[in-house]
Amino acid sequence: MAALAVMNPLGTTDHGIATWFHEHLTPTFVTVLHTFTEFGSGEWIGIVLSALVLFFAWKRWWPSLITLIIAVPGGMLLNEWLKLAVHRQRPFVEGPFVDWSGYSFASGHTIGATLLYGQLLLFVLPVLKARHWRRLCIFGAVSLVLLVGFSRIALGAHFLTDVLAAIIFGIIWLALCKVICKPIPNQSRPTVPELMVPASAELAILPVNRPESPSAIEMSPR
Repeated sequence: MAALAVMNPLGTTDHGIATWFHEHLTPTFVTVLHTFTEFGSGEWIGIVLSALVLFFAWKRWWPSLITLIIAVPGGMLLNEWLKLAVHRQRPFVEGPFVDWSGYSFASGHTIGATLLYGQLLLFVLPVLKARHWRRLCIFGAVSLVLLVGFSRIALGAHFLTDVLAAIIFGIIWLALCKVICKPIPNQSRPTVPELMVPASAELAILPVNRPESPSAIEMSPR
């Protein structure tokens, strides 16, 4: 992925989209975009993570707590290493609406949103039985990720490929975490062997004679 990002075969498309949005930014549009981008900000993700960690610890849901920590903060940390490996510059580093720094590939806000809302979706989907609630949750999670990604492109903070790579990398990381953190069945308890009875065997019921009462027993003379 790092080598593909350095070559960037979609460089012309990236710069064309970034330039178009940069030329059409208005203060009102920027305000709306900042509202969208906050759903993937480090501050917001930190608040949600803290609340979830406390809730899982209170409920003693340790497997879910471990999965959450590995999936979201772990994936975001790997993305920071990817930024340092690629060293891609941002579309715009100067301007009236520029308030960011660091490297561009891949989008930190977008991967943070992908990891957070994707992992929450993996937590709630097995619990929901009604199909309409499942569809609503999927639609909500996907919409939040796309809004965050769009806002980062429109603001000029990231190229299109930065956002697409963040979404793909986030999905792959969530899939790996789901496999790695899958609960292992407890095999420490000894298994009780089952009594194997042939299917053709018939159970015989034998009559059991009730013992006579002590008064009915005749005492034999010595």
